[in-house]
Amino acid sequence: MSGAWFNWSCLVLAGLLEIGWPLGFKLSQMPGWRLPGIVAAVVAMALSGFFLWLAQREIPMGTAYAVWTGIGAAGTFLVGIWFFGDAASLGRYLGAGLIIAGVITLKLAQ
Repeated sequence: MSGAWFNWSCLVLAGLLEIGWPLGFKLSQMPGWRLPGIVAAVVAMALSGFFLWLAQREIPMGTAYAVWTGIGAAGTFLVGIWFFGDAASLGRYLGAGLIIAGVITLKLAQ
């Protein structure tokens, strides 16, 4: 299967799965969640890497990597705030917004 839609879908999925491994590691710190959290993190890493590999067949490496890490970083930031009480401030939201703006710019410039 090929085509821009498929490749970008794989890249977005890879980025979303990239959120799974820090989430799994965070869960593994909670009582009773050590093994399930670590397993979830490892599975998310493997799947994220696989979908990044698929996406890079057609998307330039630098663009793919930047989008992948951007989705993962911004998504992990939001999950931390929404579900784990991580610090939230205007500056932190602005930083995440800039990451998202960069990802959108990379896609539009493709």
